Amino acid sequence: MKKIAACALLACVTATFLSNPAQGSETTPLPGTVLAGQGTMRFFGLEVYQARLWVSPGFAPERYGDQPLALALTYQRNFTAQAIAKRSIEEMRRVAPFSAEQAERWQAALQAALPDVKPGDTLTGIYRPGGGAVFRMGDKVVGEVADPEFARLFFGIWLSPNTSEPALRQALLASRNTSRSP
Repeated sequence: MKKIAACALLACVTATFLSNPAQGSETTPLPGTVLAGQGTMRFFGLEVYQARLWVSPGFAPERYGDQPLALALTYQRNFTAQAIAKRSIEEMRRVAPFSAEQAERWQAALQAALPDVKPGDTLTGIYRPGGGAVFRMGDKVVGEVADPEFARLFFGIWLSPNTSEPALRQALLASRNTSRSP
């Protein structure tokens, strides 16, 4: 009887481990996409989050704003939604200029769309060209910003050639031909 209970417990733990995207599952968060690459964001040597990018077959990095995709960030630190939104707006300015009014509106919308995160939380952003961005934690939608320009610039934080983290961009695009990217 103890052997059966131990096997059942092991099976349960294994199933939990394999179904948790933060633990390396290859399950796509967006139908029709494949894992393009993954990398780790570090700040002064400290791991901030692990990023994974899913794209459609034929994805062209130089036209990332024209194609649906999913980006999952598994956090290694605590962050408030306010801190994530503020930093996102700063990074979006590297991608393209926008007005102070847009920055204020987008920061408020993003802060309302995102939850606070803690180590181990995976937040997934789904980019819908022309429709905006949807944010999920696990299988639950936690928020949305239905502004196409916001969404293009937001995902540009990781995918634009103007990113502040070119090595992370390269890792995320590992399986794509990026030699022609600007």
